[in-house]
Amino acid sequence: MATRESQYLGEAQAVIADARGASERVVEKRVSQADELLSHVDGTGDSEADEHVERARELTTEILSELD
Repeated sequence: MATRESQYLGEAQAVIADARGASERVVEKRVSQADELLSHVDGTGDSEADEHVERARELTTEILSELD
């Protein structure tokens, strides 16, 4: 996996971990940040990892739509 993509994924994971158990406002902010970070990942070079990234994108979209 490319280094920059790994950095984006690591940052997104940390941001989401920070949202656990937080208020709805904080969850929305953190999930939005993770969504932005994931938008920078075009591909990982690994089909399984790419599937995980796509699922993470779907989950951020789902969470944000539920918070609206």
